[in-house]
Amino acid sequence: MKFFVDTADVNEIRELNEIGLLDGVTTNPSLIMKSGRDFTEVTKEICGIVDGPVSAEVTALDFDGMMKEAEVLLKIAENICIKVPLTIDGLRACKALTTAGYKVNVTLCFSANQALLAAKAGATFISPFIGRLDDMAIDGMDLIAEIRQIYNNYGFQTEILAASIRTVNHVREAALIGADVATVPPATLKALVKHPLTDKGIESFLADWAKTGQKIV
Repeated sequence: MKFFVDTADVNEIRELNEIGLLDGVTTNPSLIMKSGRDFTEVTKEICGIVDGPVSAEVTALDFDGMMKEAEVLLKIAENICIKVPLTIDGLRACKALTTAGYKVNVTLCFSANQALLAAKAGATFISPFIGRLDDMAIDGMDLIAEIRQIYNNYGFQTEILAASIRTVNHVREAALIGADVATVPPATLKALVKHPLTDKGIESFLADWAKTGQKIV
């Protein structure tokens, strides 16, 4: 499974990238607002930190507007992935952009039918929102499983990018089902390493080592 980080905080991105955990970054207008920085400036900096795709979202809702914005976004860096909403105009823009050789992330997916349409439009990534479905008492993992089966049935190359992930269990379950990518908030990504038995084991080993009176260096 690939790990993308869902943030526009360059310090968090840089830290995780240096550890070697990042395959890409996803941003959206809300995350850009939270960063408090100029959109182009922060997006360009992010693209310079990671080698993988950096999703930058259009804000226009019509096809012509999306294509004009995509043209501007694509000039920021070579690893920009255009993010478009799952609408008719968004799918049309997806088809046009992927046909031209660009990466496209189709976002705000909440049904298997929507995911099927995105794959037909040539999407590089489809972003089903797990957490937001959970908020409505709908199991978001059921959607991941449905999309996985449909894509396997027809050999679609569109990658399932599990989004709106809020817990470490979301990551585990998405990986078990077969999502290709998980885009995760920095805190959740860091939490994947934690386990009380790991901490207890380290404490025990260090205590025993201290009794030997030895040093490695």
